[in-house]
Amino acid sequence: MLSVPISGEPSQPLLRSHFSLLTLQKSKLHIAAQRERERMWGGSGVAVAMVTMEFLDVGLNTLIKVAMSRGMSDFVFVVYSNALATLVLLPCCFIFYRTRALPKITVITVSRIFLFSLLACSLQMCMYIGIGYSSPTLASAMTDLTPAFTFVLALISRMEKLDMRFKSSQAKSIGTIISIAGALIVTLYKGPPIIIFASSPSNLLNELLVATQSNWAIGGFLLATGSFLIALLYVVQTWIIKDYPAELMVTLISSFFVAILSAMVSLVAERDPNAWTLGLDTELIAIVYSGILVVALRNVVHTWALRKKGPVYVCMFKPLGIVIAVLMGVTFLGDILHLGSVIGAATIALGFYSVVWGKAEEEKVAEDSRISSSGSSSHKVPLLQNKSMEV
Repeated sequence: MLSVPISGEPSQPLLRSHFSLLTLQKSKLHIAAQRERERMWGGSGVAVAMVTMEFLDVGLNTLIKVAMSRGMSDFVFVVYSNALATLVLLPCCFIFYRTRALPKITVITVSRIFLFSLLACSLQMCMYIGIGYSSPTLASAMTDLTPAFTFVLALISRMEKLDMRFKSSQAKSIGTIISIAGALIVTLYKGPPIIIFASSPSNLLNELLVATQSNWAIGGFLLATGSFLIALLYVVQTWIIKDYPAELMVTLISSFFVAILSAMVSLVAERDPNAWTLGLDTELIAIVYSGILVVALRNVVHTWALRKKGPVYVCMFKPLGIVIAVLMGVTFLGDILHLGSVIGAATIALGFYSVVWGKAEEEKVAEDSRISSSGSSSHKVPLLQNKSMEV
């Protein structure tokens, strides 16, 4: 019995090897296309969610200023807002995690969430007291410092990589600087008026949004401190959610801790017992708005976005706040639209696009490297096995 190699007809093992390789390559292409669709949808979904949250933030700042001008205590406001958020999130967690596996929580995770809650309590106190001393527009302008603070803190904590040899890092760095410059243009340069709307019939609202010059500096300092705390919160929040990926549970526990901490502070700082009494007025509307839409919904969305994109990407939406504040002032308060607002808004949009493009390029390069690394291991399938046949 002799073994004669036949070159014209491929053997069955060779055909099976070729078929296996083709199937593997087709599967890899399908997975790569699916990941690309998920990456594109995830990016647009996060962007839309973050822009919506900025609208909610600006609306809350305006509502808080009106309520505080009518006698609402900022300390009591923080307590009631977080207590309401806790009551809203508690049944949501039971419903959401009924069919989903909840990650095991440890003492270290609870300690991290408590640290996050301590920072969040300080942030809310600084921001709301600062708005009471100044105005919602200044609050939106001061939060434009958040991207710079976050970028530095993310680099220090190694959550972001900066290598100026790559275009993605260059785009993120330049985009951050451009966005901050655009926010400063909106804040510091008015320019000639472009569109003048008729005055709003609610002149009282305009009067409530004007702060005295002496309080302006105090409000600006508190708001600048709050901007740094926002950046620090983003970094700590990302640190927590990477190890404990449960957005609803993290927000629930932190809201509960903030309610307890703010209650302790308010019992000492707020001496008027009547401040704890709520009426059916702007104060109650502000608390319900803040508790449900901001403390609960916004914090969950921010935590989800931080897990998806990281702190630098999330903070880049903050400069949009000043643009939204200007647009809301022109639309609802009858403010005058100035040239500086238009130039600043265009500059912010340019910087924002630069950062988003840089982040997308980073994710694309990382995805390509993962695909190539997984593909290199699959190329070890033998193409030539036994080409001989027994005759």
